[in-house]
Amino acid sequence: MTEPTRPTARAVMVLGTTSGAGKSWLATALCRWYARQGLKVAPFKAQNMSNNARVVPGPGGRLGEIGSAQYFQALAAKALPDVRMNPVLLKPENDTASQVVVLGEVSPDLAAVPWRERSERLWPLAQDALQSLMAENDVVVIEGAGSPAEINLHASDYVNMRTAQAANAACLLVSDIDRGGAFAHLYGTHQLLQPAERALLRGFVLNRFRGDVRLLEPGPAQLMAMTGVPTLAVLPMWRGHGLPEEDGLHDEGAWQRSDGDAAASLRIAVVAYPRLSNLDEFQPLRRLRGVQLRWARSAAELSGSDWIVLPGSKHTSGDLAWLREQGMDAVLSRHAAASRPVLGLCGGLQMLGEALVDPHGVEGENGEGNAPGLGLLPLVTAFEPDKLLRHTDARFDTVAHEWSMLSGVRFAGYEIRHGRSVQHPALPPAAVALRNAEGEPIGWQRGSVLGLYAHGLFESTEVLRALFGARVRSLEAVFDGLADFIDRHFEPGALMQLLADAPPDTGKKD
Repeated sequence: MTEPTRPTARAVMVLGTTSGAGKSWLATALCRWYARQGLKVAPFKAQNMSNNARVVPGPGGRLGEIGSAQYFQALAAKALPDVRMNPVLLKPENDTASQVVVLGEVSPDLAAVPWRERSERLWPLAQDALQSLMAENDVVVIEGAGSPAEINLHASDYVNMRTAQAANAACLLVSDIDRGGAFAHLYGTHQLLQPAERALLRGFVLNRFRGDVRLLEPGPAQLMAMTGVPTLAVLPMWRGHGLPEEDGLHDEGAWQRSDGDAAASLRIAVVAYPRLSNLDEFQPLRRLRGVQLRWARSAAELSGSDWIVLPGSKHTSGDLAWLREQGMDAVLSRHAAASRPVLGLCGGLQMLGEALVDPHGVEGENGEGNAPGLGLLPLVTAFEPDKLLRHTDARFDTVAHEWSMLSGVRFAGYEIRHGRSVQHPALPPAAVALRNAEGEPIGWQRGSVLGLYAHGLFESTEVLRALFGARVRSLEAVFDGLADFIDRHFEPGALMQLLADAPPDTGKKD
């Protein structure tokens, strides 16, 4: 007698009328909501384009990387993140090229393949990952990308409706009503989909609404009459939900303080160069009382800062050249000379050194990756072809000056880098500031300048307590808050009904 096959999961998919409509945070909220119903839940996004990535388990015990959004969605789902949840990750290196990461590992050959041809190669891999997750879970919460109605890309778009059909997903379509034109966006997207694709739409969601919800009438009823799709939720504007913004910086150039914090005193400027990566690790600072945060794109926007932070970069030499073009190098030098704190993280650490050396052309051909550094730390960084990916149990050595409160503090972080940094042999060495569990130096200090290879510094409760004497909401509290929010604002019973009422099987599984 053969064993009965395990039924596959029900899939709920979040589509958006535009980029930035709110897909990522809604998918995260759904992951936690369904997990709280006692269901086994996993997130999925066939392809993400982001320089915000996390280190997770991959095939054969190796570590790989996925987009940060799917990492947080997995945590919200109370699932162990793995590379299948975001099988394809595109990491932009410039305006016309991206590094292609497949099942957690860089695939150099695919980067040169034209977009449409590349999609046809990647879809079978993404589909396999989806099917394996559906075989292991009760619910798979799927996030789309951009808009599913880009008719010029429809034939090669496997992230939206091809995935929806493969999973027979109950689809929600989200529009940002704060931008205006939400009803037109919803109706237009519905009309541009193929009939079999429209049949998968189970509900519209109006996101970021401000005002009296009664003012929307009779819009949702008219939209229902024209499309047959109900509006299942009107979600109020909620800036303080606690998740990092995936798609970019918000309020660039403006000082941001936590809600209700009129007396914020410490000003931290994060240099927002074009290929900034891992910006999500600064989210706790946006919610920390007593701190004002600014994303700086000019020398003038660094003025008045107590701290200057150089974050990670997907293209260190290119972003360093941009920084110099803006005149920020001079501001950084004066800031450090005045013994005011400068912090470099990963690519930012590399910029603070004496030189960048790129013998293998990792950052460009013809020596494009070679560059003098800012000279604030006596380090030389060489870029290696193999990317280093690892979780890091980090511990600060005895550190001095403005950073002394970190002495002896431990935190759990992660590393994603091609660069390897060593002390410059002809210069007085910097003090080792941070070591991993094996005792290897991964951070250095000279005066008020601190450079670290470990990401995740500000996500540590211990670090926040040491630096600021404060703490922020835990991720668990953030996820539960998201689930509570959608529970209040979706139509009663609608979220479970998405699982109970399977959309009609369109018959298209590839």
